[in-house]
Amino acid sequence: MNQKATYVIMAFCLFLLGISLRGRGPGPGVTYVTLKWPDSLPKPVYDFSKNPLTKEGIALGRYLFYDPKLSRDSSVSCGFCHQQFAAFGHFDHPLAHGVYGRMGTRSVPTLFNLIWQKDFMWDGGVNHLDIQPMSPITAENEMDMPLNELIERLKCNEKYQQLFKAAYGTEEVTSQRMFKALAQFMATMISFDSKYDSVKRKEPGVAFTAEEAGGYSTFQQKCAGCHKEPFFTDFSARNNGLPYSPNMNDMGRMRITNNTGDYMKFKVPSLRNILVSAPYMHDGRFFDIFQVFAMYDHGQEKGSTVDPLVRGMQLSPKEQRQLYMFLNTLTDTHFLKNKEFSEVMIDD
Repeated sequence: MNQKATYVIMAFCLFLLGISLRGRGPGPGVTYVTLKWPDSLPKPVYDFSKNPLTKEGIALGRYLFYDPKLSRDSSVSCGFCHQQFAAFGHFDHPLAHGVYGRMGTRSVPTLFNLIWQKDFMWDGGVNHLDIQPMSPITAENEMDMPLNELIERLKCNEKYQQLFKAAYGTEEVTSQRMFKALAQFMATMISFDSKYDSVKRKEPGVAFTAEEAGGYSTFQQKCAGCHKEPFFTDFSARNNGLPYSPNMNDMGRMRITNNTGDYMKFKVPSLRNILVSAPYMHDGRFFDIFQVFAMYDHGQEKGSTVDPLVRGMQLSPKEQRQLYMFLNTLTDTHFLKNKEFSEVMIDD
């Protein structure tokens, strides 16, 4: 099945999910949770009225996130690829790894500030957080787990019976409940506590160094058009001039829309936590941020769909050095070490 057909099926499943969840919600006696984020941020696009956060729902989602039983051979969990120390990206592999030693076709995107996103995946092919996990769970070269088989597996697990009952009031295990719980856990992954944020909040004793300030100036002049503050992405899909790789045969969003105007367009990733989340680009071809700088400076591919904001960009050695220093201020060590997101022990 091609990728476009898979996304169409996923969209239909999301429609059915919305119908089936009417009148269903958290179980009795749950503890509701309210997320906190800076007042300067816009309202999230995620609709919490349809999936209110609870302590029990988040706990279920966290357990699911780190459980390899969600994959066919019980070897790959969501957290296997989305590693917390790498801002929930995959630091040491260019491409996602799957069951039975299979390889994915794209790099692992980071996971944070997801409740402000309207679509997901490198090509924007999934348009709701509640349904996003279906793609890696069912993908043949990732977790390769049919949903019906997965639900039967979870139904027979005593730990899941307890977790689902705590979150929803009954032991009933459904794909809808599973996806809602995963979305609750991922919704809590909020990262706005870097040095950059401290400077913007004008916290006492915190300021950019001269090199960081120089890098911030370069960023504002040459990068901010796509990587807009405060998210450091505008959530759009663009062609940044990355040369096409015939080995990967990946034409980006064009695979979804069949529109040649979308050739080599991929979602603009956030630059937050960028220096801890290598490798870079949709195919993980760059392991060093200076390779990225070099691509923009002299390695871009020419083409009609290359975004004019980056076409012909030049970065001097001084600008590259200072830009590196500024990007380092976007690392949120509190997020990377937050124990509320850390891996949990999974029962056999």
